[in-house]
Amino acid sequence: MARPAHYQDEELAWAKLLIETATTVQQLKRGQAMLLPALTGASMDTTATLLGLGRNQVYVLRRQFRTPGQAPLLGDQDQRGGRRRELLSLEEEARFVRGFIEQVKQGDAPTIALIHVALEEKVGKRVPRSTVHRMLGRHGWPKLSADA
Repeated sequence: MARPAHYQDEELAWAKLLIETATTVQQLKRGQAMLLPALTGASMDTTATLLGLGRNQVYVLRRQFRTPGQAPLLGDQDQRGGRRRELLSLEEEARFVRGFIEQVKQGDAPTIALIHVALEEKVGKRVPRSTVHRMLGRHGWPKLSADA
């Protein structure tokens, strides 16, 4: 038999407030993940079924709710966003592209193939050619063909 969970009154008050003011489904489920077991004595499996989540996700929501220093009402962690798989930071990319812009100003227009090889050397691994096109587009470079 699982050990009984203990809840502080402050946690339950925050959970009720979160449910009342939730603007996203994630916030609503975070509050419900706290309140359902507290008020009904439901197990994590039952709570997960009621919320349409896996049991582990209920634990994650409860941990997010109880993380010290974070108000449970904040939904900033709901959206991941960001560049999680970047090869270079935006600043490094800008410096890299700037070098080729200087070549263009001197009248020596580099090809995508040349930029592609230089990028692979810089990051130390193979990179799809489409990555070069996207990187150049991010930094205002006009669309180029493979041989132009």
